[in-house]
Formats: sequence, C-alpha cells, structure tokens
Amino acid sequence: MKDKHIILIADDESLNYLFYSEIIDPNRYELIYVDNGNDAIKTVKEKGHEISLVLMDMKMPGLDGFSATAEIRKFNTQIPIIAQTAYAYREDYENAINSGCNDYISKPIHEEELIKKIEKLIRPKGE
Repeated sequence: MKDKHIILIADDESLNYLFYSEIIDPNRYELIYVDNGNDAIKTVKEKGHEISLVLMDMKMPGLDGFSATAEIRKFNTQIPIIAQTAYAYREDYENAINSGCNDYISKPIHEEELIKKIEKLIRPKGE
C-alpha cells in the first residue's frame, strides 16, 4: 500500500505545474502532470483507482477543463476535482461546480488556501 496520495495536475502551463510541485508536500503527495483535457480523461480512466484528487485547469486549448470534468464524471463520480482558473467570476465558479467539480480555486493560487482545499477533499491513507 502506498503511503502517498496521488494528485493529477491538468494544466496547459508547465510553469503552473512547477509551482504546484514547490508548494505541495512531496512527502505526502505524488504529482502526475498532463497538459490537456483529453490526457486528463485518459489518465483518470487508466489510473482513477490510484488517483486521490484532480487539480483541473478550466482554460486549456482543445478540450477545456469544464468538458474534461463532465466526461470524467460519466465514468467516475467519486474522484475529487478542484477547478483552477485565472477567472474569479461567480459564473466560472457555478460552471465548474455544474460540470462536476467538488471545489474551485482562482489564480493566483494562495498556497494555504490550496492546501486546505486538498486536505478537505482527501481522506488520510488507511481510512
């Protein structure tokens, strides 16, 4: 049994992934990175039972995070998904929740807020 939770980061900006890798504790979490919605869907299909949480960028070229989340929800309703977006409009929040996200965070990401949201949605290993 692994002692780390796996978080899937879906974001077309690799610099955002580097930021997440700096603020998310590597002793507690393992990160997987994809840069588009289609790969997010594919990864959840292949490894959904191993992934503890998805951090989904809503604005990606091609298949955006709203559509990718809706597709994931067709086959996996349990995996927690946090929407991340540069927009903090009420409509974006509502669209993210309506597409199937469990929570929402706007950029720029505040480290403490993100960690609280992750810990709220991920149960400790062994529970």
